Formats: sequence, C-alpha cells, structure tokens
Amino acid sequence: YVDHHDKAYDWAERRRLETHPKTGAAQLVEIRETVQEIVIPTYVEEPRPIVASKPLFPGISDDELLSYGVPAEWLADVREATEDTLLTLADHLPAEAAEALLELATGGKPRTRVMPISGIAASYQPAAPRSAASMDIQGLDLWPHRSDPFAHPDAQRRFRVMTNVEELERALNFPWDKWTVFLHPEQRQWVEREYTGPARVSGSAGTGKTIVALHRAVFLVRGNPDSRVLLTTFSDTLANALRTRLRRLVSNEPRLAERLEVHAMNAIGERLYEKHFGRPQIATRDVIRRFMTEAAAAASVSNAGQKFSLNFLQSEWEELVDAWQLDSWESYRDVKRLGRKTRLPEPQRAALWSVFDVVRRRLSAEGFITFAGMFNRLAGQLAGRKHPPFDFVVVDEAQDLSVAQLRFLAALGADRPNGLFFAGDLGQRIFQLPFSWLSLGVDIRGRARTLHINYRTSHQIRMQADRLLAPEVSDVDGNTEERRGTISVFNGPAPVVRTFSSREKEVDAVGAWLSDRAKEGVAPHEIGVFVRSEAELERARAAVVKAGLPFKVLDEHVETSSGHVSISTMHLAKGLEFRAVVVMACDDEIIPLQSRIETVVDDADLEEVYNTERHLLYVACTRARDHLLVTSVDPASEFLDDLRT
Repeated sequence: YVDHHDKAYDWAERRRLETHPKTGAAQLVEIRETVQEIVIPTYVEEPRPIVASKPLFPGISDDELLSYGVPAEWLADVREATEDTLLTLADHLPAEAAEALLELATGGKPRTRVMPISGIAASYQPAAPRSAASMDIQGLDLWPHRSDPFAHPDAQRRFRVMTNVEELERALNFPWDKWTVFLHPEQRQWVEREYTGPARVSGSAGTGKTIVALHRAVFLVRGNPDSRVLLTTFSDTLANALRTRLRRLVSNEPRLAERLEVHAMNAIGERLYEKHFGRPQIATRDVIRRFMTEAAAAASVSNAGQKFSLNFLQSEWEELVDAWQLDSWESYRDVKRLGRKTRLPEPQRAALWSVFDVVRRRLSAEGFITFAGMFNRLAGQLAGRKHPPFDFVVVDEAQDLSVAQLRFLAALGADRPNGLFFAGDLGQRIFQLPFSWLSLGVDIRGRARTLHINYRTSHQIRMQADRLLAPEVSDVDGNTEERRGTISVFNGPAPVVRTFSSREKEVDAVGAWLSDRAKEGVAPHEIGVFVRSEAELERARAAVVKAGLPFKVLDEHVETSSGHVSISTMHLAKGLEFRAVVVMACDDEIIPLQSRIETVVDDADLEEVYNTERHLLYVACTRARDHLLVTSVDPASEFLDDLRT
C-alpha cells in the first residue's frame, strides 16, 4: 500500500496478516473493530421510495462463505449484506472473497478453495502441467501446499516472497509500466495449458483477453526453443499497442523478442505475399466502388424492377463474393448465405453475378488483388508446406477476423497442437458478419474458455453496459460465451444517461460534466469522447471546447496525446481506455445508423445491422474505467432504453 506517511501507517494499523482457517491462503485482513461505520455513498441525490432490502445470502452456510475466502470476523457483515451495502462491504474484504460474493449476488457460482480430500487428490490426473499450485476437481480448486500460505494462488495475487537481497532490489526498481501487463493467477492456467488443437479465450470488455494473448505468445516462445511465434490483431494501431506491451513483458529477455513477431493481419499478409508472389497491388474500396458503379450501370441490375443500391452491391461483394472468393456463377448460386439473410431468387442472383463477374475480371486485368484474394492465395501456398513461416500463432481481437484471414490462419497451424490461440469477444464484433470457423478447419469445440474477472471497468459501468447485450452470445458453430458471472474488481459512480431537447443543451451539459471531472483531478488525456460517425465529430469538439480543455481528434492511426482529450468515432475506440468517457450524439437514426438500415433489402437482414450497432455502442461505453456519460438529443436511440433499464 502506497500513500503519504500518516495515511500509510493508518492503513497498516487497521490490518493484520493471517492465514485463512479454511483456504489456507495468506491474507491481509481489515480488523473489523476498526471499521466504525460502513458508509454507503450516494452519487445521485433523488427522491426514492423506502424499500427494505433483503439479505443477499440467507441460504449460504458459514462453511461455504469461509471456503470463498471470507475472513471469519466478517461473516456477520456478509450475512447482513444487501444490494445497497454489498459493493461498499466488498471494499473491506480480501479480493477473492469480494469477487466470490459479487459473483454469487449476480447469479453465478464461484469456485471454492478447500483442502484436498484424501483419495480424491491422489487419484486425480491433471490434463496438463500447471505452474500454479492448484488442481481442478469438479469445480473445486484443491490446494495441496497447506504448509505454505504464500504458495496458495489467492496469496500469489498479492504477495511475493523475497528469498535474497538481489531479488528485493529488482522488485524495488521494477518499472511501474510493467504492472500494465500483470497476469492474474486465475488466467495463468489458460496461458500455460497444452491444447490439442486451436483454442479460444473469450470474455467481455476489460477481462484481460489481450494480456492473456500476450502471455500466451511469450509462454510459447519461451517453452519451444528455436520456434517462431506470430502475435497478430486486426489493425496496425492495436499491433503497435501489443508491441509496446510486449517490450514491457520481455525487456530483460531480448532473445525471446527475436523469435516473437507482432504484426497486424493485413501487414503480415502483405509481407508474406510479397515474399512468395511479389508486391501486391491492393484494390481499395474506392477502386472497387468505381468498378462496381460502371458495371452496374452497364448491366442495369434491378430487383423486381427496382434497382439495387450501390451500397447493397458493395456489401454483397465484400461480405459474400469477395469474402468467400466465389469465382463462378455456380459457386455464387449455391453458396450458403450465412449472415446475408436477404432472400434472392435465382434470376436476381444471376443479374447480380453479371456485375460481380465484370468487377472480378477487371480487377484481374488491371493487376489488382483484394485482401481476401491475397489471403486466399497465401492459404493455398502454405497448405502444402512442411515448414510454415511460424510455428505458433496468437490472435487478439479474433472476433473481427475475416473469412479469408481465418482460412490463412488455418493453413498456418490449425492441424498442430498449440498451433492457433485466439482471444476475443463476440459482443465486440463490429467489422465482420458471423461465419462458421468449423467450415474453414478451425475447430475450437472443447477448447473455448470465458474469462470472468474485469479489471478495467467499474462494477457499475460494466453492469449497465452489459444490458446492451444478451447474457450469452453464441457463434455459428455453437460455442457459447457466457456473460453472466462476470465481476469487476472495483466500484465507481453509476453511469449517467441523459437526453436533451437540443444539440446546444447537450453540448453545454457535456462541457460542464467534463469540467467537473477535470476539477476532480482527471487529466485531459484520461478523457475520451466518442460519437457514432464523422458527421457527429463537431458536436464532440464543441463540448470539449466548452469545457476549455485541449483535444485531439484521432484518425485511423489512433494515437492519443498526453495532455489532450481524445475525440474519435466509436469504431476507433477499440483497444483504448480512459478514466472518464462521454458517448455523445446517441440520437435516433444515428445509432443504429439510418444509412446502414437503408442498405437492407429484406427485413430479415435488420437483425445483423442492429446487433453490430449494439456492439459498437457497447465498445464505446466499456472504454470507461471510472466515469461514463451517455447523451442524446430527443428522440434518443432506442438502445438507450436498454442502457437505462
């Protein structure tokens, strides 16, 4: 604990170091007698009817509460805990006890940590080596090292036993930024496990998926001499962030870094393509749109007498024809329209193919290739090689992989143990339509896990943002990500959702809110302001100017600046985090974006548009650590009704 002298001593005087009588873990326990009163903070003063809150844990025995790490002297307080007092009580308990109680309160079932039972532990054969001193048996963590309270996984999250002066000196000189790549003991088992095939770790925003991916890449390169490991993600910006964190993680092991490469997916694809086939001339969206416009005009493509919009043609091309590299009328006619729910009779498909075929041929004639075509050709080239360029691949933000990118990754390592490791969140999929990984040879069934401890976002913000999504999300192959049971490790003010009668009033209110945060000590670079699209950026600028704060509007390179508020569209928010976040301009017809809805030909396609727009708002809201303000001008987006519920 670090603070000024008197405050630090006051903190120490109110705690004692002891071994928990049930779990055997070393704990720093706050002395119950020193807590004069547990004050329940009120963040928004408003009249409320007085309703007697009921205790949350009436049917749970003392023995079970102890097995979760609750200190014995705090059992009575836990017994009396209600919805109003639990979050404040959690601040006084050891982390493992607080996390377990929060999970119980939200309907989950925490794992208990008990002594091994004679006969069971002896007969248990772990599926893979475990560095942590624990074994899983039917949902229990059995800890065999009772004699050493500091060896328990719960203790290892807060204690490090120093064995010599040199180790202590290293600890005292340890750079602060190293803590940004801290691996929670609960996550280590997924990092160091042996997998017989492709594996995936999922979790809602803030649960440490990126940290798991980083440590998995380092674990693989460290444990496999002479191997080459690729750590990749979907954008150059996120790849740069991964490189920075990787340097912090292996700064004292430069030899490891030599065998671990970090690239964005498109960047590594272009590099490998140039090596084998020459530098690719990638067709931009503008080039394809121009070719599409000319081909459609020549063919006079229509749908039951009504012309297909250019937006529909381009989305059909990007999400179906180019994505799956359809190269003939027969392949387009017979393809399963997964994610493209619009029903198109065969004559209409034939008319559309006449346009797409012209575009394909023209791209080829002028020497262009799409990213999908590039990855498809690479996949074919790698499929027959005995020695691929990388022995292991770790992918962050895997939910936004394209069809062609996954086909390429499958060729790199889908058939080898530990060859592919993915980290992602289906609830944050904002760039790709859903598709079957299994159909491309990537089978993660039985090797998919969900993380449930949130480190980045306060309990209040996480709970409210989660209302935008279903309690569980499944992919096309039936793998389910369970969002229930996720818990945050800290509390904060409740998010604020407000609707105004005019843009001017919204700007004034947001400016005042930003000023208040600045007065509380939140630095400008700890603040982010997000809007749905570039058309609303001026509203964000006006609000920050009203607050008198310096700002920077982020572009596709997404580099924040010290001393400046960051303003950007929601799509660029991925991978960022701030102490305080404003999500502005959540008006009707802005989110979900009306221009996207207008591209829909069939009502059935609306579901996917609405899903990705919900995901986008979820991503923006979960960039916040402590403070969140969501605003709109009347009429507000229908999504805000869910956010307020």
